[in-house]
Amino acid sequence: MNIRVSPEELRADRMSAAHVERAVEAIDTDGYVILDNVVAHEHLDVLHVKMTEDSQKLLRAEKWGGAGNVRGHLQQGAPPMAPYVFRDIVSNPFVIQVTKRVLGNGVTGPGGKMFNSFYGGNTNCPGSQEQALHRDHPHLWPNLEQAHPPFALAINIFFVQVTEENGATELWPGSHLNTKAFDKDNIAAQRQVAPPIRAETEKGSIVIRDMRLWHRGMTNHSNEFRHMINMNHNMYWRVRRQTLRFAAGCEAAFDSTDLEHNAVFTDEPINYLTGETVGA
Repeated sequence: MNIRVSPEELRADRMSAAHVERAVEAIDTDGYVILDNVVAHEHLDVLHVKMTEDSQKLLRAEKWGGAGNVRGHLQQGAPPMAPYVFRDIVSNPFVIQVTKRVLGNGVTGPGGKMFNSFYGGNTNCPGSQEQALHRDHPHLWPNLEQAHPPFALAINIFFVQVTEENGATELWPGSHLNTKAFDKDNIAAQRQVAPPIRAETEKGSIVIRDMRLWHRGMTNHSNEFRHMINMNHNMYWRVRRQTLRFAAGCEAAFDSTDLEHNAVFTDEPINYLTGETVGA
């Protein structure tokens, strides 16, 4: 489902209750929702130029990453320093409205509030290969016949319009509720329930998805890199394996009181292309 944030909501820095409920219902039922018109194009353009420069370095070294380390997919994070850190990405108020509502009673507790555990990404290079079908996290209790409520949500931000031509991700609606073994027969059965779709998005859109949702990166048939930033919002009780590192001077972008950014700000150099800013 796509939900277009209106000019009035943009001015208010807040979605209507009706839009939030539609987003929650989509994630509960389909495992994902797409919020349109929530990131400034000029911010995406700045990131696109810089990350394309970085991609060239990684491409020469063939630093393939992502699911299966398939050729043509770079595990590439965004530069964690000014002028490349923006509030509408790291602290997007519309995304946080939705993730807070989906994670429900797990948002706050004795250990704190929901937190971000990851600031990384993926670049789909021209001529890339298809990834194997996968999910980013298994069910916590895989032997249950009925899926448990969500505990973590992936936030995907793309810099350009995403189409099948430049490798729109394949998503399997409703597969986050499938608790059976991840095998050929189960995949065939899930296809009968709901066939996969391609997550085509406008520039300025953000995809929020349950981390159990089945998906895979597809071939980029265009001549341009298709970059993506990814963050993971988690219930407070999940293990925090790593604190995210950002350069001092960009603290103002992290202004949400509903999300613990799980970040420190340092004057020391950060070798972000080696994965220093990546959490778990």
